[in-house]
Amino acid sequence: MSTEEKSAAPRSLAEALRVRDDVSLAALLRSRPDLITPVPTDLTQLATRAGTRASVVRALERLDRFALQTAEALAVAPDPASYGELLGLMAGDEEDPAVAAALPRAAALLREQALVWGADDRLRLVRTARELLAPSPQHPSPTGLGPTVREATAGMSPGRIQEILAAVGLPSTHDSVSAVSALGALFADRRRMAALLAGLPAESREVLDRLVWGPPYGQVTHDPAAHLRALLDRGLLLPTAPGTVVLPREVALHLRAGRAHRAPEPVPPPVEAAATHRPQVVDATAAGQALAALATVDELLKEWDEGGPSVLRAGGLSVRDLKRTAVALDVPEPVAAFWVELAYGAGLIASDGEADERYAATPAYDEWRELPPAERWARLAGTWLTATRTPGVVGGRDAKDRTLSALGPNLDRSAAPEVRHRVLALLAGLPEGASPVAESVLARLRWERPLRGPQQQRETGTGAARDDDLRSRIARWTLSEAELLGVTGRGALAAPARALIGAPEPPRPATADDTGEPEGPGDKLPVHHHRTPPVTAPPSPAERAAATATAARLLAPLFPEPLDHVLLQADLTAVAPGPLEQELADVLGVLADIESKGGATVYRFTPGSVRRALDAGQSAADLHAFLARHSRTPVPQPLTYLIDDVARRHGRLRVGAASAYVRCDDDATLDEILADKRAAGLGLRRLAPTVLAAQADPAALLEGLRAIGFAPAAESAAGDVLIARADSHRTPPRAAPEPVPDGPPAPDDTLLTAAIRAVRAGDLASTTPRKPGPAGEDGGGEGGAPGGTLPRTGAAETLATMQAAVLTGEALWIGYVNAEGAASQRVIAPIRVEGGFVTAYDHTADEVRTYPLHRVTGVAELADDAG
Repeated sequence: MSTEEKSAAPRSLAEALRVRDDVSLAALLRSRPDLITPVPTDLTQLATRAGTRASVVRALERLDRFALQTAEALAVAPDPASYGELLGLMAGDEEDPAVAAALPRAAALLREQALVWGADDRLRLVRTARELLAPSPQHPSPTGLGPTVREATAGMSPGRIQEILAAVGLPSTHDSVSAVSALGALFADRRRMAALLAGLPAESREVLDRLVWGPPYGQVTHDPAAHLRALLDRGLLLPTAPGTVVLPREVALHLRAGRAHRAPEPVPPPVEAAATHRPQVVDATAAGQALAALATVDELLKEWDEGGPSVLRAGGLSVRDLKRTAVALDVPEPVAAFWVELAYGAGLIASDGEADERYAATPAYDEWRELPPAERWARLAGTWLTATRTPGVVGGRDAKDRTLSALGPNLDRSAAPEVRHRVLALLAGLPEGASPVAESVLARLRWERPLRGPQQQRETGTGAARDDDLRSRIARWTLSEAELLGVTGRGALAAPARALIGAPEPPRPATADDTGEPEGPGDKLPVHHHRTPPVTAPPSPAERAAATATAARLLAPLFPEPLDHVLLQADLTAVAPGPLEQELADVLGVLADIESKGGATVYRFTPGSVRRALDAGQSAADLHAFLARHSRTPVPQPLTYLIDDVARRHGRLRVGAASAYVRCDDDATLDEILADKRAAGLGLRRLAPTVLAAQADPAALLEGLRAIGFAPAAESAAGDVLIARADSHRTPPRAAPEPVPDGPPAPDDTLLTAAIRAVRAGDLASTTPRKPGPAGEDGGGEGGAPGGTLPRTGAAETLATMQAAVLTGEALWIGYVNAEGAASQRVIAPIRVEGGFVTAYDHTADEVRTYPLHRVTGVAELADDAG
């Protein structure tokens, strides 16, 4: 490298950032959004922030497997290292072509994210990343390598080092530094090292083979065996503590044929297709699941219409209430937790905020039910896709060993939206109609985001396959939840869900399946490779709304037309052969109980269900007319008798508030009640021939009389029958829970443009050379270099310099303190000075601004070669 090239090479990360163009800076800020919150004042502050521990850890955790392996190799390489040295560590002496082909992308990614800087002949890993990834006795390297010879011999006596030199056949030296250098050069020389190892006994080679891939530390006794003594004498094992030895890094690299990693993974594992189906079958299956999902959510909300389970003191549902909900929905408890959380995330249920706090439907539920079915589904699917609340963790334990309950706190997992979206994107990349092998999806996700952070990976080593990490569990839950919700059909992504995530048109499989029958799991199907997903800004609300509308539009034709009729049976049941119109389903849901669900829903009429319809304000004539109008079969005589019998008794008794009373025109009925021993607990006494007073409240009185076989109706203070509607209890308006973000959101293009312009301008203000003042100082550092202090000049000198700059058109460097007391430095070109204000073009803000002169701390002229 020439002297000019050396002088042009960046000496720090800040200088490396300074020579980047705006596109490169935008890529950095987009991939590491924490660097832009708040916007740095200049590039030096940006570089400092990019090197902080929290930011570097976050950046390393978001690298793919191969990029992280590249960073780990740089951490054990010389500092700085050339690209050739890095290639040797990654590809080995055999120069693996796949690794050599993938390494430029990984190196460019690390450089783009400011984890690596410098030219190809002087690559430097940022200091914090090196500290995190470099090997140490307390934190072994993920590569399994140990310390270098120089590091391992730091505390060794000079005499012992000379003994090692003699044992390996090297001449003695006058100092330890040259001796260690000679030993390291020997271990790094492939030819001489092979000759040295060839003279060792087989037992010694076995010891090295056990340590070569890590961990590099071993235990020895105070009197080691001969084969261990041979290694210690030659420095192939070096003592680090009493009874502990380590394999030097240079020796391990020779035994590994130069590779830093046992198994580099330059190419992401493919997502394999398990089976394929006709797209029409997939979409039809998903549409059926979507209809079932709407029915399940609707059934859940109807269960809680009049007030659902109580809210636990710590928040959430009790285990008993979750079990009851699962029984009511006829699903397992984890599935019930999913539906409850989905309705809660969509804002359809919430706590009512009363003293006896309970869960209930919200006003948004009524609005949701008025939407077309496809739009209702799209809203649920969009909520599921972006929610951070994760139903799969319900029943687990939190950090304080407390059980995590449905609708309770601590269910947010910020990684959930990203994992869900990525899983669906991987499914979208498969041939149309193909369902994936679940394990291949998990393997792909583990490659794109290694299992745990770099600091934690030291415990297991890079590439360790664990299936219990959070991302893998979320991915498994995503696959099952997508099938429940109708996002997938038979495991393959449906067309409406493809639109929901904004996926492109699917690739066609290489071979068409004309029969439409799924291929067996043993059949060889196409595999699909993906590139690492780019970091993009999250979709705007308008984009999400457009995607939701498109998904609803694609799903609507797949739904069957709602029916306006049922089939009445003589056994007091009605069969709905398909989905019913909303009004018909609502009335029938009050008049009858659902007995079974599926392709056809079976309703059963009972005295209690008929009384429920009468309580809702219907008369017997209304019910007869309704059934005759909506039944394709004649109304069975038993059903007619049931309705008439319940209606004949319904309302003959009236219950009101006295505390409570019962009135009836037939005094014989009241005599019957008073004579019934089961009514003794109600505290009844006769006030008049047609009126009984009770000590129980009206609700308890109603339930008590119904329990002993009567059918009373509640009435108001005016004597009118009270209509008990199913949707009578609603919470006040509630906002749906907001997702908990995983760090700062990715900035959009507008913010990036403004931030880069501000950083560039601030950097100009902080780095532009200034002319020295009369005393040889410029107020900003020695020799006119930018410093951390603001320029200081008197008011008269400031005014005079400003006025002179107006005439000459020169730019000035000023210190400025705003109304909040925040100090900053700026480069301005004064245009006008009058009335105690200076109007100037502010290079820092890239606009014309006016500043009060009394807030200017001082002014300095820029050097002639400032440009």
